[in-house]
Amino acid sequence: MTDKVAELSLEAYADGSPAQRAAFAGAFMAGLRRHGFVILRDHGVDVALLRRAYALAQRLFALPETVKRRYAAGMRGYTPFGTEHAKYTTVADLKEFWQIGHEPAADGSDPQPFPPNLWPAEALEFQPVFQALFERLNETGVVLLRALAPELGLPEDHFDPLVRKGTSILRVLHYPPLGPGMDPKAVRSAQHEDINFLTIMVAAEGAGLELLDCDGTWLPVETEPTNLIVDSGDMLARMTGGLIPATTHRVVNPAGLNVSRYSMPFFMHPTLATSLAVLPACAAQGISYPPITAGEYLQERLKAIGMAK
Repeated sequence: MTDKVAELSLEAYADGSPAQRAAFAGAFMAGLRRHGFVILRDHGVDVALLRRAYALAQRLFALPETVKRRYAAGMRGYTPFGTEHAKYTTVADLKEFWQIGHEPAADGSDPQPFPPNLWPAEALEFQPVFQALFERLNETGVVLLRALAPELGLPEDHFDPLVRKGTSILRVLHYPPLGPGMDPKAVRSAQHEDINFLTIMVAAEGAGLELLDCDGTWLPVETEPTNLIVDSGDMLARMTGGLIPATTHRVVNPAGLNVSRYSMPFFMHPTLATSLAVLPACAAQGISYPPITAGEYLQERLKAIGMAK
């Protein structure tokens, strides 16, 4: 069965009647349960901001490698090509990326310490554009979790304090054209599941994203470049006892024109202290997982993909 990923209007929830909001929430839950992916239109993130972000991403990754490596600092700034791999393989993915998180609060009021962001001096517009994009995607994630919470037997605002200042990351990704001497087993992004609650991805400039459907076939996830693609991660799968899956997905190598691909996934994480215990409303229907915090789980997964020691 390879039906299409559900496409929903977030405006129906953000500005709709109680009936429209309930219909969106039900369709969002159903879409995540069916594919682990949903496409969002009318999401309220300024299209001009998205276009500016993509133009700056192209400019950023065109910088010399020696310049980009000055900003390599683990979970913030630049991660060089060939660093990260999926947990199922040791073959590195064919990508480089830049990561942005919450700016540390000047008064020290953050629920956990945030490392400072790194901003490229060679592209001064990068900081205001990507700070704005981070905040808009973070707010979009809060709205989506408000829609989802009652479907899980929770108050609408249950997730607000867990994610508003969580360890979320905006990753600006570049998949370069494939060159000679490449490992024949390497792909742009090997099959994997996301770690977090929700991933909100600006539809990429370039094809290649595929999800593994329940019948074992790979289904392309394609939409207009102004839409957002949402998928559920392992942390939400654990909290729901697997009722909402963390769907396996990948980015395949280009079959035709060998060009760069850019994408900007926002990985919405809760605070490190958040318990991932199965929710009461899901306990009777789902899988029982051993207790673990989001911080403990995140560290396990970062080690598995080569991003932590």
